[in-house]
Amino acid sequence: MASVPDAVVLHDGKTGVKEQMGPEDCSEMAMEAPCRAGDEKADRWRSLGIVWKNVILMAFLHIGAVYSILVIPRAKPLTWVWSYVCFIVTALGVTAGAHRLWSHRSYRAKLPLRVFLAAANSMAFQNDIYEWARDHRVHHKFSETDADPHNATRGFFFAHIGWLFVRKHRDVTEKGRKLDVTDLLADPVVQFQRRYYKTSVLIMCFLVPTVVPWYFWGETLWNSYFMASILRYTVSLNVTWLVNSAAHMYGNRPYDQNISPRENRWVTFGAIGEGFHNFHHTFPFDYSTSEFGLRFNPTTCFIDLMCWMGLASNRKKASVETIQSRKLRTGDGSYGAVNSTQDKEG
Repeated sequence: MASVPDAVVLHDGKTGVKEQMGPEDCSEMAMEAPCRAGDEKADRWRSLGIVWKNVILMAFLHIGAVYSILVIPRAKPLTWVWSYVCFIVTALGVTAGAHRLWSHRSYRAKLPLRVFLAAANSMAFQNDIYEWARDHRVHHKFSETDADPHNATRGFFFAHIGWLFVRKHRDVTEKGRKLDVTDLLADPVVQFQRRYYKTSVLIMCFLVPTVVPWYFWGETLWNSYFMASILRYTVSLNVTWLVNSAAHMYGNRPYDQNISPRENRWVTFGAIGEGFHNFHHTFPFDYSTSEFGLRFNPTTCFIDLMCWMGLASNRKKASVETIQSRKLRTGDGSYGAVNSTQDKEG
């Protein structure tokens, strides 16, 4: 997940009135109505709090991504593989890192793993871990309200990317200040990444993906930059945003039909396991974000592997009985309430 700056209160400007008007002002009278209409239009844009820097940067990024598609046939097969590897590392920096570890504390990670996930999160370039996790906690606590940074009730476009184009609603900032983030403040890895975030993004998101193909197998810098950096980054952003948009609007609700988040198989595939969104919002503490264990969930596979290697521990999991009870009580009936395939933590 990426964030935007704090909300700014916009005030309407006051218009002055001339006390006297001479013949030389007659030409201005003809322009008065169009100017007033123009001012009103500008005021409407200002009232939305448009962040034009984000609009322009995202426009150029997506134009570059479209161009990158033309580069694919010219690039070497190893560059295709490398771009996909960078995509997976990028995704893990968000899913296993900022989301499941730091936002929800659904498992514990030792220092080497936290360092890797922080570096991977810088490759994702969706704002630093502290800001990402803080805003995500606000999203869960105040989902689909004005305090939700990407409130899906404001439409698909807003939930997907539009929330980055406008200033945060004041409720996002006010409610966010009241959340407990002492664990994030106490984590030296999180604070180090936040302190050197711009440098780490330059290195991990753009420099490393571009230089490796050029240095190791003679790819052109042009091809590696547009494929492994621009295209990979743009795709990873949109996949993450689909969790905020599509997974809050399209799909079934087998665990709680009274909330907006849905189970969306396409988002699950693209976001390496993050599309079981109705389950996740019902049981946000569950490290797997799904009752299906390793199935369809590469992020869960990664966390389990890290536990097997001794780099992670204390995975939290909703019990089979709790899941079945919740299905019967609030689910829409789309998943059976018996014979759960949940994998128990070892």
